Amino acid sequence: MALEIVTKNNVRDRYKSPERPDVWKDTSDKDWNNWVWQQQKRIKSMEQLEKVIHVNEEERNAFAQSHEQFNMGITPYYASLMDKDDPNCPIRLQSVPKMGELFIHPAEMEDPLGEEKDMPVPGVTHRYPDRVLFYTTHNCPVYCRHCTRKRKVSDPSSAAQTAQLEAGLKYIEEHKEIRDVIISGGDPLSNSDERLEYILSRLRAMDHIEVFRLGTRNLVTLPQRITDSFVQMLRKYHPVFIHTHFNHPKEVTRETFDACTRLADAGCVINNQMVLLKGVNDKAEIVKELNHKLLMMRVRPYYIFQCDMSQGISHFRTPVETGLEIIRKLRGWTSGMAVPHYVIDAPGGGGKIPLLPPDYLIGHEGKTWKLRNYKGKEYEYIEP
Repeated sequence: MALEIVTKNNVRDRYKSPERPDVWKDTSDKDWNNWVWQQQKRIKSMEQLEKVIHVNEEERNAFAQSHEQFNMGITPYYASLMDKDDPNCPIRLQSVPKMGELFIHPAEMEDPLGEEKDMPVPGVTHRYPDRVLFYTTHNCPVYCRHCTRKRKVSDPSSAAQTAQLEAGLKYIEEHKEIRDVIISGGDPLSNSDERLEYILSRLRAMDHIEVFRLGTRNLVTLPQRITDSFVQMLRKYHPVFIHTHFNHPKEVTRETFDACTRLADAGCVINNQMVLLKGVNDKAEIVKELNHKLLMMRVRPYYIFQCDMSQGISHFRTPVETGLEIIRKLRGWTSGMAVPHYVIDAPGGGGKIPLLPPDYLIGHEGKTWKLRNYKGKEYEYIEP
């Protein structure tokens, strides 16, 4: 008789749904779980925000002085993750204006990564030899206060109109050296399924395009967007890579688990790109907890980005040593899968530069290399 093995997968049970704020208590599950409803009901004003959290004076003043330059937009779902009484809640810090946004450091730039200067046609940044970034929309479910594209995101005048989209596709089609396309925005999943499928089908029809990536924060701020019909559409265009942006363990919920499950079960590879933010995730124990939760959702911790030199976000920026110390406290103390690359996206368009703590390699004499492990013990490796 064959041995019957009965297993229980209880991983999903470790993830909890957030409690809905009172203002949405009577909302039907059908509406709450509808991504279009979530987009339509975004918090955009102080009056709406005050129905969800106890707004303090700084937040009120910051909104009044910043919203014309950079809108506020928060989905009901993401707002439900906020602590209504704690102004230092990591979700509030990322989504509600703070007075620090009004200070522009002299070194900060409107286009910190030099995307516009490497733009041969509007909407396509071609910096690296074999890959391009393809800007497809100005819209996001949540306008993150640390956004590096404030110059475009939330600004309808920067919308990628049909003519711009076609010009971008034509450029990609004509440049056979391109094998990898990062579909970005705003958030590309703000596009309809039909518009996204048009883009993906056009790219997949090009023989020189091998992979494309969808750079999206919808998994974090609007997991309802990952519908069964959406992932069924993606199945037709593999290999599809998803690059998402979880910054804190509070952002990991049962809803995000289910969204990641749909994508992973559909064959998508999911990577996370965390941005190092002061007061949000600048401690190794927070990053470790986040990365462990991500791995259980089949999301690979891929990058920790040093916060860009974008205008009005200096209050989020940490010393570079903070990032190096986080890597020191991850490397060896948890599995390598949970240790992302720590990088600075070089100001002005220099590309991603990896940083490692300098104390693993002590030096070498001839063919003998002296090394130090994560516990500080020294070893020798001898070349043949």
